[in-house]
Amino acid sequence: MNDALARITVIDLARELGRPKQTLFKVMRKLGIEPRRVKSPESNGQAVSVLSVEEAMRIRDHLDRSMSAADRYGNLNDIENMPPGFFYLAQLEPNFDPGRIKVGFAVNVEERVRQHRCSAPLLQVVAVWPCRFLWERTAIDCVTAGCERLHTEVFRAVSVDDVRKRCDAFFSLMPPP
Repeated sequence: MNDALARITVIDLARELGRPKQTLFKVMRKLGIEPRRVKSPESNGQAVSVLSVEEAMRIRDHLDRSMSAADRYGNLNDIENMPPGFFYLAQLEPNFDPGRIKVGFAVNVEERVRQHRCSAPLLQVVAVWPCRFLWERTAIDCVTAGCERLHTEVFRAVSVDDVRKRCDAFFSLMPPP
C-alpha cells in the first residue's frame, strides 16, 4: 500500500458499486478486511478509509456472488428503461500482461475508465459496442468463452484479438439498443 495508485477509497468503491458505504463496511467486517485511514489532498486533508486493490476485488467478488438478481439489478422495469450504453473490452496492463482483460457495460465509457484508473492506471480500451444493460451478462459469458476468469469481469485471454472478434460477432447479431 505504499504506492498511492495501489489503493481505492471506500467512498469511490461504494460509488462504483452503487452501494452505501455502510454496506461495504459490513462486508469488510465479514471478510476480515481492515481499511486503513489516510489523509490525502483529494479529501482536503481529511482522513478517509482506503483499501488495497486486492481487498476491493474481494469485496466486489463477495457482493457479486451474494446478491440476488433483484439486489443486483433492482426493479426489472427500471432496468428495461435504463438508457443504452456500451459494452467495452479493455486491457488492464497492455505492456506487461496484454492478455489480462476487463469487459463490462457502461452508460458513459469515459467515466467508467476514470473510475477504474485507481485500480488499473494503465488500462486501455480496446473497443466498444452499443449495448443494453440487460445484455451484459450474456455478452460476458459469450465473448470470454475459453478465457480464465480472474475476477468478476476480469479475465486472462490467450488472444485479445479473438475476444474482440467474438464481441464483433455477438453484437452483430443484436438489434440496435
